[in-house]
Amino acid sequence: MMVPPGGRVHIAGATRPPDSGTMHAVRRTRETPGDPQTPGTLDMPETGATPEARGISETAGAERAPDTQELPEETAGPPGTSEPTETAGTSRRTETPETSQARPAPGIRRLLGLLRRGRQKPAEPGTAQIPPAETEDTLDTPQKPGPPQPPRTWRRSARRISPALLVLLGCLPGLVAAFVLALCARGAERSAAARFDRPVPVRPATHRAPRPHILPRSVWLGTAGRTQPPPRYDDKVVAVFLHHTDSPNAYDCAAAPEIIRRLYAGQIGARKWDDIGYNFIVDRCGTIYEGRAGGTDRPVTGAHTQGFNHRSAGIAALGTFTAGATVPKAMTDAIAALAAWKLGLADVDPRSLVHLVSSNSLSRYKAGTTALLPALAGHMDGFMTSCPGAALTARLPEIREKAARLQGRSVTARLIAIP
Repeated sequence: MMVPPGGRVHIAGATRPPDSGTMHAVRRTRETPGDPQTPGTLDMPETGATPEARGISETAGAERAPDTQELPEETAGPPGTSEPTETAGTSRRTETPETSQARPAPGIRRLLGLLRRGRQKPAEPGTAQIPPAETEDTLDTPQKPGPPQPPRTWRRSARRISPALLVLLGCLPGLVAAFVLALCARGAERSAAARFDRPVPVRPATHRAPRPHILPRSVWLGTAGRTQPPPRYDDKVVAVFLHHTDSPNAYDCAAAPEIIRRLYAGQIGARKWDDIGYNFIVDRCGTIYEGRAGGTDRPVTGAHTQGFNHRSAGIAALGTFTAGATVPKAMTDAIAALAAWKLGLADVDPRSLVHLVSSNSLSRYKAGTTALLPALAGHMDGFMTSCPGAALTARLPEIREKAARLQGRSVTARLIAIP
């Protein structure tokens, strides 16, 4: 189809209503806000700008249906273009119900689609292509990229934060750190105050007496010894039990080793013990002999007080000291010195009370019972016997006091329970 120079395309009969057969112009418009001439607008102006074309239009106008409305004319565009331009003061044509329902032929729709694509402008670089919406004119044509739309700039609406809030957020870490430091300082002050307010237990000084002279067991054992089984030990010695050997008192001190050797033979023979039961033996002259093997300064488990051989040491006074017997002062002094040294190794006051657990129900206490006994006790305190005799038992308070003095303790006696 040829387009006259400087004129418009007039298609007679394409939009002719059924009753008149002729239509002056067809214009289908899809309005887009802000764009008076957007893609998808179909303008069909009146035919021709020449007198001949206008004459044809007037003839066609005479045959128009009564219900069609006269649309104002539009001036033709520049020569060589098919685009119409609206004159100032003119408005867009309105459609009648009949013309709005009329559709151009498929061939005309394809031609109009080609004309619209010819008016498209190339898209700007970096601008997203948004396909146009489908209209009645494009339903029968293949879908191709539509005309360019104004670029859409997507911006996130950032909520404006007040400067005061920003300052507060910036100071928040420092405030938290200061709060934590204040809590730590307060806790340290409370801890220090509690530590100073609480009475500090005063640990007593260690009271140890000098070790007295002790003769080794080889002095009295000689060649009568046998292969000795290994000794047994406890953790410490907290008590001393005093015994008497129930042997004659009128002996020569030089004969003491022989007497001790006979005691040893009787205990390992008739009684079938593994060794002599006493840890130490003291004669009437005040000589101290090592008894049971294992070391004089170690807590050797003895066999002297049934039920209370653990955590204790047995000292035997060589002789018989029942009621009316004379107890030599050299003997009692040696016993006090020996007890002071042995108990001092565990810092035990000879005048105190200690807790011992019975290991044999034949003792004064049932097995497993914790007994509260003197740290320097007699055999009769743990077992049902008259040992160490009434005479020696009467001297026990004197022996305890002297042992305490040898440890460097005060004269005033204190009964302290030692666990």
